[in-house]
Amino acid sequence: MAKRPGTRAEERACRLLRREGYQIVARNWRGRFGEIDIVAREGAIIVFVEVKARSGDGFGGPRAAVDAAKQRRIALTAAEFLQATGCELAARFDVVTFSGSGATLLRNAFWVG
Repeated sequence: MAKRPGTRAEERACRLLRREGYQIVARNWRGRFGEIDIVAREGAIIVFVEVKARSGDGFGGPRAAVDAAKQRRIALTAAEFLQATGCELAARFDVVTFSGSGATLLRNAFWVG
């Protein structure tokens, strides 16, 4: 069976993150509010990574797909992960995008208040 495009993008994102020094902790972690594509660790920080792939940069490209509503769902799911695992590390939200212009790692892509 062929892999779906999202799975291929997540595999590419994991390779990129490892090259950048991240340690992959979990993939496709599901909670009540949604799913975290990749949970990684960079030093003393737990990083929740959203992966977005688009064939082109139209309509704002892949970064625009991580809107305020998506950010809230990711944050709620991240809070579930922290509680379920007892993780007390500082947390950060990154986004990895793939588009016609290549791959981009956006560290601190958004903040949760």
